[in-house]
Amino acid sequence: MKLASQYNKVNLFISLIVLILTGVIYYVVIHFILTEKLDRDLRIEEDEISSYAKSYRKLPLPADFHDQKVSYRLVKKKDTNGRKFSNCVYLNEKENEKEPGRSLVTYLQVNHQIFEVTIIKSRSEAEGLIKIIFLISLVIIAFLLLALFLINRFLLSNLWRPFYNILEQIKTFNLSGKSEINTELTKIDEFTELNEAVSSMSQRVKQDYKELKSFTDNASHEMMTPLAVINSKLDTLLQTEGFNDQQGELIEDIYLAVGRLSRLSHSLLLLAKIENNLIKNEELIDLKELLNQKSRQFQELIQSNEISISLSLEEKMVSMSKYLADILINNLMSNAIRHNLKSGQIKVLLNSERLVFSNTGIAETLDQTRAFERFNKTNSSEGMGLGLAISRQICNLYHFKLSYRYEKGEHFFTIEF
Repeated sequence: MKLASQYNKVNLFISLIVLILTGVIYYVVIHFILTEKLDRDLRIEEDEISSYAKSYRKLPLPADFHDQKVSYRLVKKKDTNGRKFSNCVYLNEKENEKEPGRSLVTYLQVNHQIFEVTIIKSRSEAEGLIKIIFLISLVIIAFLLLALFLINRFLLSNLWRPFYNILEQIKTFNLSGKSEINTELTKIDEFTELNEAVSSMSQRVKQDYKELKSFTDNASHEMMTPLAVINSKLDTLLQTEGFNDQQGELIEDIYLAVGRLSRLSHSLLLLAKIENNLIKNEELIDLKELLNQKSRQFQELIQSNEISISLSLEEKMVSMSKYLADILINNLMSNAIRHNLKSGQIKVLLNSERLVFSNTGIAETLDQTRAFERFNKTNSSEGMGLGLAISRQICNLYHFKLSYRYEKGEHFFTIEF
């Protein structure tokens, strides 16, 4: 979830809670004020009845007005409980319907007789007013939430634009490219600091990359020259005579070690070039023709290991460097041969969606999290552990997906186009 969306969600939720609590408090206060007003009116009516009884020594006639009702009942002293306010429902005889009311029950002594005086005032108007206030509050809450939503969605999105702009440039930042990160002027201090930090960091990273690239290129080229000289001298030395068996073995070990070091240097240089997209010259490659060609080239090695190979190939054209396509197929084919069993088998499947190499091998799955890491290899492997890493980098360069799985004694390497 995006930061702006999360902020909007939290902001709206908190605003809703605050508005609801405010509305409840407002409703309770208004209800209390209106109830107090009714109680005050009831007390005034009680005082008028009491004053009338003292003046005329009798109670006024019971009355039943539009919004008020007064009634008397003769009681005994033991039945008196003191004055009491309460909500009630009474019958409005004029409207002939029941209405909510607020009642005051009090007791008066007139001519040595005790009367229970019940004064009821209608709460209809008060309840109606409360309902109107409640509906108005709901409308205001809904309006405020809508306003907050629109403000957060449009105004805050505009405020966050510099952040998303710099984020998008970070995503598309390419060390090998010449484009620079262009920051957007903003009045927000935090975004200004972020822009300055990202610009400074990109400059440092580019400078470090240039220095590292220069060192890698120079080191690789400088290594290739002495290695070529050593190979040449060893070839000359091997052609001379007069070596005993022990000396011949030592020279052979040196020759093999130098060859391994030369291949390692070449592989690391190739990885650096692939990662930095320094190999161009893309063209349409016919994978079916290339796979048939590689199967013929590896035929002697396949036969020497008594391995059977079956090809199921459909037409498939891809746009990539011919040099890298050759390396990719070479790595996968040699990997299937090198890690196979005696009298094992290799299957190659090609269609419009994927290329699959499957081979018999050790009855143990590879660690899928490390299968394509550099220098990762099994104990029985004689390689340098860079073949699959190079293959993964080539696939990433052209947005292919290289994956591995083990199933029923066979190892599968799949490239999805």
